[in-house]
Amino acid sequence: MREKLYKIIDVSTEDNSLSHAYDTFMMLIIIASLVPLAFKSTNTVFLIIDYISTFIFIIDYLLRIITADYKICLKQPVAAIVYPFTPMAAIDLLVILSSFSFLSNGFKVLKILRLMRSLRLLRAAKILRYSKSLVIIMNVLKKEKQALTAVATLAVAYIIISALIIFNVEPDTFDNFFDAVYWATVSLTTVGYGDIYPTSTVGRIVTMISSVFGIAIIALPSGIITGGYLNEINKNVNE
Repeated sequence: MREKLYKIIDVSTEDNSLSHAYDTFMMLIIIASLVPLAFKSTNTVFLIIDYISTFIFIIDYLLRIITADYKICLKQPVAAIVYPFTPMAAIDLLVILSSFSFLSNGFKVLKILRLMRSLRLLRAAKILRYSKSLVIIMNVLKKEKQALTAVATLAVAYIIISALIIFNVEPDTFDNFFDAVYWATVSLTTVGYGDIYPTSTVGRIVTMISSVFGIAIIALPSGIITGGYLNEINKNVNE
C-alpha cells in the first residue's frame, strides 16, 4: 500500500496515470498559491486559496514522510526522521510554516513579517519536484556540479580582479570597493545599467576588455548545461 502511494506522489512516469494526475494537480495548487503574493492587499478569496493550498501541502508533506523509506533507502522509522532534513523536505516545511501567519504575530518587527511572507515564494521551488523536465535539469546540475563550480570560481575571481583594477584606475568614479564590485558584476553579466561607469580612457579600455571576458564566462555554463541535458535525454531514450 505504501509503495503504491509512493509511486503516485513521486515524479510521474508515462505508464502511471495517477502519478501524472497528482503531479499536475500539485503544480496547479502551487501556481494558485503564488497568485496572492502578487498583491499587497489580502481578501477573502486569497485567504481561502492560502488555507486550502496550505492544507494540501501538509497532507503531501505527511505522505512523503510516511513513504520516505522508498525515497532515501532507509528503513522506517529512521527514514521518517532523516527525511525532513533533505533539501526538498526542508523547503516543504518552510513553505508550510510561513503560511501560518499566527507564527509571526508574536514578533513586532515588520522585517520578520516581511520575511515570513517572502518565504512563501519557496512554493515556486516545489514545482521542481513535479515536473519531469525540471527533474532532468536538476540531475544535470548535480552531474555537472564540478564543472559548474569551476566556472563559478572563475566568475568570482574575474569580478574581484576586475573590481580591483577599476577601483585603482578610476578612484574618483568609484567611492568604495563595493561600487567597483557592483560594476564588475554587471559587466560580467553584460547588463551595464549605466549608473556607474568609467570616464577615463584607461577605464573604458578596462570596461571593454571586461565585457568581452564577461561574455565568454557567461557562455560557459550554458554550454555545460546544454551538453549535460542532451546526454541525459539520450540516456532516458536509450533506457
